[in-house]
Amino acid sequence: MSMNSFGHLFRVTTWGESHGPALGAVVDGCPPNVPLTAEMLQHWLDKRKPGQNKFTTQRQEADQVEILSGVFEGKTTGTPIQLMIRNTDQRSKDYGDIHEKFRPGHADITYFQKYGNRDHRGGGRSSARETAARVAAGGVAREVLKSLLPELKITGYMVQMGPHKIDRDNFDLAEIEANPFWTPDAEMAAKWDEYLSGLRKSGSSVGAVVEVIASGLPAGVGAPVYAKLDTEIATAMMSINAVKAVEIGAGMDAATLTGEENADEITMGPDGPIYSSNHAGGILGGISTGQDVVCRFAVKPTSSILTPRNTITKSGENTEIITKGRHDPCVGIRAVPVGEAMMACVLLDQVLLHRGQIGENQGHIG
Repeated sequence: MSMNSFGHLFRVTTWGESHGPALGAVVDGCPPNVPLTAEMLQHWLDKRKPGQNKFTTQRQEADQVEILSGVFEGKTTGTPIQLMIRNTDQRSKDYGDIHEKFRPGHADITYFQKYGNRDHRGGGRSSARETAARVAAGGVAREVLKSLLPELKITGYMVQMGPHKIDRDNFDLAEIEANPFWTPDAEMAAKWDEYLSGLRKSGSSVGAVVEVIASGLPAGVGAPVYAKLDTEIATAMMSINAVKAVEIGAGMDAATLTGEENADEITMGPDGPIYSSNHAGGILGGISTGQDVVCRFAVKPTSSILTPRNTITKSGENTEIITKGRHDPCVGIRAVPVGEAMMACVLLDQVLLHRGQIGENQGHIG
C-alpha cells in the first residue's frame, strides 16, 4: 500500500494495523539537538488513548510510546526517529462475523475492491487506531516548534455533536480539559452527556465538528499556489480517519457574506497590521497573516453500530449485519488531539520550508 507519508521537509510515515502487534511512525527531517523523550510524547498520547471514560471505546490500550531511533542522550540527532506503540488489548474474535461481510459506511468494501484483500480485524489501516501514530509524530513536531516559535500555541476542541452546537458566548478555554468532550462550553458539555449516553446505550453513534486554532504563528508562512498553508492544513485534516469536511476561517459561511462583510479590514498598529476580523482564518493567498489560524473539520458517525443494516458479502449475496466490538459512540471526541497533532506537523513543515527559502520575511511594513 503506497501513500503512507505526508509532509515535505518534516515528513511522517505511519505504519501498522489496528489489531497487529504494534503501530507507529517514522519521523524524518526533524532538526537535531531538540530535547525529546518518550515522556514528552506520552502527554499527548494520553489525551487520545481509549477507555478513559464511558463515551469512548472501552478497548484498554496504554498507548505507551517507545522511541527506537533518532534520539541520543535526550536530544534528537537529525536522523529518522522511529516511534512504536504496541497493541496490547486486541479482541480480534469480535470481528469474526464480518469476515465475509462489508460494514456499510466503512472502508471495508473499497479496500477489498482496490487490493483484493482486507484486514477485517477492526479495519486494519482504515481504523481510527492508526491516528495514535499521528499523535506521537505531532508530539515531536510540538517540541521542535517550541524551540523555533515559543509563542505558538495549538488548541483543539469540539464545537458540535450531532445537531447540538456550542454557544460561543459561553466559550471558556479553561473548560476544555474539565469535561470528557474537550469542549469550551460547560453548559453544552452537560447536554452532550445526556444526549450521547442515550445513543451509546442504544448501540448507535453520532458525528461531530472539531475546531483547531493555532495562535502565535508569524505572518509569511505558506506558499501562494501548490503548497498553500490552508491547502496543506485541509489535506492533513481530511486524511484523518472519518473526516468528511474541512473549513478554514469562515469556511462554507463565506458564501453567505457580501464583500463588505467578508473583508477583514486592516489598520496600522504600534507593532504592525491589525485586522478588524478573521473571516480568512489567518491565511490570505495561502500565506499566514499573523492572526490565529482557524480550522474546523467534520467527523462522521462511527460506522460500527448495533442496529441491523443491509449489506452484501464478498461473494455478492445480500445479507444483514450487526457490528459487535468496542467502538466510540462519537469518534469526534478522540479526534481532538489528532487534529492538534496534524496542525503541529503541518505548521512545522511549513515553517521549515519558509526558513529554507526566505529566512526572515522580506517585506517590512511601516
